[in-house]
Amino acid sequence: MQKADTVVKMNNTYTILISLIVALGGFLLGFDSAVISGAVKGITVYFEMTELMLGFAVGCVVFGAMAGNIVAGPMADKFGRKKVLIVVAALFTISATWSAMATGYTEFIIARIIGGIGIGGAILIAPIYIAEIAPPKLRGSLVSFNQLNIVIGISVAYFSNYFLVNLEGESWKWMLGVEAIPALIYFLALWTVPRSPRWLILKLNKVELAQKTLQKIGGDAYAEVTIAEIQRGIDKKEEKGKLSDIFKSKYATIMIIALGIAFFQQITGINAVFYYAPTIFEQAGGSTDSSFLQAIVVGLTNLVFTLVAIWLIDRLGRKPLLLIGTTFMTIALLMAAMAFNNATYDFNETTLSKIGDPEIKNALIDLEGKSFDSQAALFAEIEPKLKQEQFLDFKRNQITNFIQINATLVLIAILLYVASFAISLGPVMWTLLSEIFPNKIKGIAISVVGFFNSLVSFSVTQVFPWELSSLGPTATFGIYALLSFCAILFVYKFVIETKGKTLEEVEELLIRK
Repeated sequence: MQKADTVVKMNNTYTILISLIVALGGFLLGFDSAVISGAVKGITVYFEMTELMLGFAVGCVVFGAMAGNIVAGPMADKFGRKKVLIVVAALFTISATWSAMATGYTEFIIARIIGGIGIGGAILIAPIYIAEIAPPKLRGSLVSFNQLNIVIGISVAYFSNYFLVNLEGESWKWMLGVEAIPALIYFLALWTVPRSPRWLILKLNKVELAQKTLQKIGGDAYAEVTIAEIQRGIDKKEEKGKLSDIFKSKYATIMIIALGIAFFQQITGINAVFYYAPTIFEQAGGSTDSSFLQAIVVGLTNLVFTLVAIWLIDRLGRKPLLLIGTTFMTIALLMAAMAFNNATYDFNETTLSKIGDPEIKNALIDLEGKSFDSQAALFAEIEPKLKQEQFLDFKRNQITNFIQINATLVLIAILLYVASFAISLGPVMWTLLSEIFPNKIKGIAISVVGFFNSLVSFSVTQVFPWELSSLGPTATFGIYALLSFCAILFVYKFVIETKGKTLEEVEELLIRK
C-alpha cells in the first residue's frame, strides 16, 4: 500500500490556502490577548477600576478561554470543526464590537469573556482542523501556521495600539474595536473552506463528500489511500480514555511533566508582560508614546525567537531548549528586579510640577528636595498625606514622574525574558504535550492540562496590577525570578528528551509498568 503523501503531485496551493484561512483564528487569538495592554489606562479611568477590578478585566479573557477549552472539543466532534470555527469567528466579532461600545464594567467583562470563549475554541480546534486536512509531509509546517499566527497577532496588536493611542477621545475603544475587522474577514472566509474529510467519514460516514475534498488536495489516488487509512483507523480504534484514567499510577510521571510544564509556563509571568507591557515601561519612567513603541519591540522579539525555536526544536532538542530558555528567563527577571531596586524617587520643582491634581501637589509640596531609595519608603512617607483615592491615583499615574531608573536595562531585561520564553516554555510545552500522552488518554489529558494552564494564567494576570502597586516592581519581578529558577530545577529533574524518539519509545520511557 502506498503512503498518502507519495502517490501523486499534491495540490499544495489549495491546502496551504485552506490552512492559512483557518490559522487566522490563531492571529485573532494573539491579537485579542495582547490588544488589552494598550487599553489598560483608558479602561481603568473610564470604568473607575480598582487594581483587582483591573486584574479581572484583563484576566477574564483567560477565564472565558477555560470555558472555550471545555466546550469546543465536544462541540467540534458533534457538529464539525468548520461550524465551531465559524462560531468562534462570530464570538471574536461580537466581543471586539461590544467591548469597544460597553458603557458599564459588567457588560465590558461579559464582552471580554465572550472573546475568551473564542480564544479557547480557536487554540484547540484550528490546529485539529489543519492537522486533519493536511497531507502527512506538510502537516508539521501547516499546523505551525497557527502558532506563528498567534505571535504575529500579538505583534500586530502592539503596532495597532501604538498608532491609535493618540486618537482624540477614548482611544481604547478604537484599540479594542479594530479587532472586529479581521474577525469579520475570518467569519466570511471560513464559509469557503471544506469540512474536515476525516470528520465527515468518522462522524457522518459521508465518504463521497470527503473524497471530493481529498481529490482537490491530492488527486484520485491520494483520496483513495487516505480514505482507506481513515477506515482502517475506525476499525482498530481503541476504547476512548476517561477522565479517571489520567489519575492512574502508571501515568503519574507523564502527568507530573505535563502539569509541571503547564504551571511554569504561566506562573513565571509571561502573560503579565504581554498584557501589561506599556504599563511596565511606564513604571520605568517612559512616556506613553515610548512605552507603546517599546511594546512593539517586545512583540517583534517574540515573533523572531518563535521562528528560531521552530528551527531549533528538532535540531537541538526539547530539554536543552527548556534549560537554556528558563536559565536566561531567570537572569532577565533578576536584571529587571535589580533595575527597579536601584531606582530612586526624586522630589524637586520639576517633578512636582508634573502632578496634574492641585490637591495632590499641595499635599506633597513639603517633600521638595527629598529622595527615596525604594518604592516602599516612598509610599510609607506619602500615604498619610493623601486621601485614599489620591494615593491610588499617585501609585497608578503620578509615580512615573519621580522615578530615576536605568530604563535601558529594564528594556533589555524584558526583551531577553521574552526571547528566552519564545525559544523554550512557549512553543516547547505544546510539542511535549503532543508527544508524551498515549493515544488512549491524549484528548482528555491535553484538555485537563490546557485548562490548568489557563487557570494559572488567569491567576497571574488577575494579581499583577495589585502586585505592581502593593509590592512594587522589584518584589514582583523578584518573585517571578524565583519561580523561573524553580522551573530550571523542574526541567532538569523531571523532563525527558523526546527528540528522535518514536511515540512508542516515549511511551515505554514514561509509563509505569
